[in-house]
Order: sequence, then C-alpha cells, then structure tokens
Amino acid sequence: MRNLSKSKIIAYRQCPKRLWLEIHRPELRDDTASEMVFQIGHQVGDVARSIYDPEGLGVLIDIQELGHEQAFARSAVLLGNCEVPVFEAGMIADGALAYADVMLPDSQNGANAWKMIEVKSSTSVKDYHRDDIAVQAHVATAAGVRLSSVSLAHIDTSFVYPGNGDYRGLLKENDLTEEAHSRSGEVQEWIAAAQTVAALPEEPAIATGPHCNEPFSCGFCDYCNRDKVRPEYPLSSLPRFGSSKQARMEDLGIEDLRNVPDEHLSALQILVKKHTADATVFFDAEGAAADLAPHGFPAYFLDFETAMFAVPIWKGTRPYQQIPFQFSLHILDESGSLQHHGFLDLTGDDPSLACAQSLINLCGDRGPVFAYNAGFECRVMRELAGHFPELAASLEAIIARVVDLLPIARSRYYHPSQHGSWSIKAVLPAAVPELSYGQLEGVQDGNMAVVAFMEAIAPGTTPERKNEIERQLVSYCQLDTFAMVRLYQLFRDSAGRV
Repeated sequence: MRNLSKSKIIAYRQCPKRLWLEIHRPELRDDTASEMVFQIGHQVGDVARSIYDPEGLGVLIDIQELGHEQAFARSAVLLGNCEVPVFEAGMIADGALAYADVMLPDSQNGANAWKMIEVKSSTSVKDYHRDDIAVQAHVATAAGVRLSSVSLAHIDTSFVYPGNGDYRGLLKENDLTEEAHSRSGEVQEWIAAAQTVAALPEEPAIATGPHCNEPFSCGFCDYCNRDKVRPEYPLSSLPRFGSSKQARMEDLGIEDLRNVPDEHLSALQILVKKHTADATVFFDAEGAAADLAPHGFPAYFLDFETAMFAVPIWKGTRPYQQIPFQFSLHILDESGSLQHHGFLDLTGDDPSLACAQSLINLCGDRGPVFAYNAGFECRVMRELAGHFPELAASLEAIIARVVDLLPIARSRYYHPSQHGSWSIKAVLPAAVPELSYGQLEGVQDGNMAVVAFMEAIAPGTTPERKNEIERQLVSYCQLDTFAMVRLYQLFRDSAGRV
C-alpha cells in the first residue's frame, strides 16, 4: 500500500479519477495555471516563518534537499524534542502523509504538545481548507504527535505593510481544533477509499461535470474531454445562461445553443441565438452613433495594467491591492489626429504615485475618458485617490469623465465568433479583424502582463531581459487602447453606411 499525500487525498475528494490520474498518468496534467499559485504560496510560506519564528531559532525541513525518507526521520526527532518551531514537518501514518506548514512548541495538561498552523494565501477560510485541516490533524495524531491546537492562518486584507520587513498582522488565525479532530473518522474513510482507487488497474469511468472546477480547476480536463464531440456553438456561448440551465437543456439532449427553445431565453440570448443560427452580424450602427454623440473631443482611451501581491512589498500597501504599474492612453482629436502616451515603471519601486501624477498630467481637464469595462479603471483611480489625498480631486475629476464602451458594445454589436462574450479580446477580432492580440510577441493578456512585470522587477533579471519585457508590455497595453479607438471609430462613424 502506498502512502497518499494530503494533496492526493484532497484530489480524491474532488474526483476519484483525478486521484488515479495524478498517481498513474501525471504527464497528462496541464500545469499552466499552477506555477503562479505555487509562487504565491511560497512567498506566503517564507513570510509565515518570519512571523512565527522572529528570532530565527526554528528548523525548516527542506524536502528537496533531504528527500521524503530523511525528511520524515528528521521531523520525528524534532517533533519528539518539542524545543523549537518546525516548518514543513513531515508526518506519516494510516496510509497517508502530510507536511505541516508551522509547528510551534506548546504544552497540554503539563505535557509537551504542538500548535499546528496551516498557512494559506487566500483571504478567508474555504470549505476545502476544512478538509485539508482535518486530514492534517488526523495524520499528525495517528503519527503520535500531541496537538494542543489546530489553526488555519490566511491573509488579512486589512493589513497595511509598515515596511522594513515587518509582517506582523499579515496573517489571521482561525482555530479549527474541535472541528478537525471531530472529523477523524471521515478522514479514515477518505483514506481507505482513496487507497482503493489508487490500486485500480484502470482509471475509473467518471464523466466530466461541474466537479471539474470545484474547488479547483482540474488539470486533466482536456484529457478527460478528449473524445467528447463539442458542438460548434455550445450552451456556454449563451450569455448569462447558468450551469443549472445548461444542465436542464443537456438533460433534454440539447447541447447547441441554436437548438434551445426561445421560451427558455432572455431577449439578449435570443439575439445571440438568432445571429448565430443565421451566421449574421448584429450591428445597430445608428444606436451606437447616438450613444457616442454626446461625448466630444478630445477623446481619451485609457487602460491600466495592475499587479496584486499576497505579501505586500511596498510600504503603505495592502495584500492583494491593485497596484497600477502601467497605463496606455490614446488621445483622439476632432480632426482625427491620434496620439499615444503611456506609463510603465519597472524600477521595482512602488509605481503608484508616479502613475497617478502622469495620468493627471496627460488627461487634461476636459473630454471623455473611454475605457472598456470601466469599473476596473475607476476602482484603480479611486484607490490612488485614497492613497494620495493631495491628488484626490484631480483623480475624481477624471473618474467623472469616464465613459464605458462595454455597455455600448453589448447593446449594439454581436458577431457569432464572440461566443457570447463581449470582452475586448472577443469583440476586437470580430469588429476589426485586421487587429489581433495573437500577433503580439510574448505578452498577450493581462495575466501574462502581471507575470512579465514581476519577472522584470525581480533582482536577478538582466537588463537585456528587462528591456525585452518592457517592449512587450508597451506593445500589449498600447493595443488595448488602440482597440478601443478602432471600436469607437466603428461605432461613431458607421451610421448610414451599414
């Protein structure tokens, strides 16, 4: 019998087939989205050690250096002595194994004991965290480790970083001792069932469904769907057509949106269905022009790129605060002349103040400021206004001029290739086919922009690589605002010609 890690048991809880594939066919897993999550978890873990062991007396069990066998042996010695904090302590029992983020020496009824703390990069306790903690507590207890308490620590978003590496207050602890111990019987059943699945000669036959994304997106989805015949226009391409409605249609044998009866659809969904079935474009040019007519010149087109840090790195910032490190601004005058300006800070210093000042200087005091899904841009500017009171009036004045292009696009334009989405990346290739994000080198979306920014400000990044990243970020963000310019021109100037 193999010893199953805590992550394998949690994988079983999500889907037995996932567990089997994790063990027997891990090469089929798509790990694209997991690297950033791993990096965030690593950063939070490093900070947790500084919080719980400020004097640096603790011991970190380095699994990569020691290997599992020696890690368990070293952990057993340290947990038996109960003298110093232990991080990533390995425990094994009952066919399962687990590594505890934080173990702090304590006492219980006069005997040596341990405070076990699991550290998460989330901002609250999730249901699956409770399963995680239950497994951890069961394995520790079964391994003979006396626990005085079991807690989960997560990020406290109200924490403001005072600087100088002081992260006291970043983590908020939640005592789950009683709950964790009360579920020991459940955990034993999970382990036994997971062991049975792990021993199967073939993968269990389990169809894909909502569980594939709850509580995590499973990396084996592409593999599990490899033989599934996908309709050209699936039900998921209907806007705001929830999973429960999709399930009801699928129960009736309806998988293509063109076959959904109109009585189950809203007016917008009927429009999408009609133009998808007819292979036609819906464009209310007169309406679009009327929507834009009240807004004069100069016209500004704004897009921010922001980064969020679970562990703040700049004084005065909070966990997961949207920090703008870049913006692109196109300015169109009444004659049709177009200028481009931008801001990008890759120094590694907090870019917020310079970003706000540059934006105020460029936006002038009149003319609409167009954005796409403008709530995001407004939130960023309000955050800057709150952070820099001396700039608040100027930033609020810009916010008051913001015009959102997304509602206009949603009301006035639809192409079947959008598949029910009005994101800029769905509308642009449909409405302005000569422009494409796919032609960009390197950075092609917001997530890639964040990854590139973090690489650029990392101490070990070479000047050559930083220059390359700078070119890619400028090209990407500039295309975002140029795309808005082209949509604006299409919507404003097509009346009478369509």
